[in-house]
Amino acid sequence: MTQHFPTRQLRFFLTAPSPCPYLPERFERKVFAHLPLSDGATVNDSLTQVGFRRSQNIAYRPACEACTSCVSARLPVSDYVFSRSERKAIARNEDLERHLVEAEATMEQFDLLRRYLTARHANGGMAEMTWPDYVAMVEDTAVRTHIIEYRTRSQDGGPGDLVACVLVDLMSDGLSLVYSFYDPTQSRRSLGSFIILDHVIQAGLTRLPYVYLGYWVRGSDKMAYKVRFSPIELLRPEGWTLVVGGAARATADL
Repeated sequence: MTQHFPTRQLRFFLTAPSPCPYLPERFERKVFAHLPLSDGATVNDSLTQVGFRRSQNIAYRPACEACTSCVSARLPVSDYVFSRSERKAIARNEDLERHLVEAEATMEQFDLLRRYLTARHANGGMAEMTWPDYVAMVEDTAVRTHIIEYRTRSQDGGPGDLVACVLVDLMSDGLSLVYSFYDPTQSRRSLGSFIILDHVIQAGLTRLPYVYLGYWVRGSDKMAYKVRFSPIELLRPEGWTLVVGGAARATADL
């Protein structure tokens, strides 16, 4: 069922062109709106369902001239069938404990984020993120959001080592993964994929139909992993479309 929101609450703005962080020699523009404090969760739900993403109290989506490479992606929970490799990724992380915590930034989380950015995205737009930046990313919002921490099991009853975190919005029709980061030295665990797979499981347990992954960027190696999950729904001009078969099929169909 399509949700409607009072557009009189929203004013949309267009950013100036800037270098695209995903595709070389291209420029990006975004349309964005400030989420209202009084009804931010409902408005965020509706905007996410039509291709927007949230950053703090701003909802945005690409509005690039002559480029449509950014495609919103979500996983349909009831149709999802775990592949053999995905089941192995889940099994490799059975020793981790998941903790749902309030959207409150901690220095432990920030230290893990810094190690992740240094190892994986040293030249990215978030590489210079400071502690106040991280606090704002986590806490500056009026939507329903929380953090999932993944920790090793402790032998002394205290908290185990923090190996992964993800900021998650709870929506009326699913879980939206806003941003995830993890210990870059634990490559054997496939933590990036595991976080997504674990949220497919959690959405199923709570009868939520979708896990929102943000944008798949056609032609970007950084974003290629998103269409390795199958089945996946991609937002096309005619609406959300189910695609089966992963990256090769998705690329061929677009």
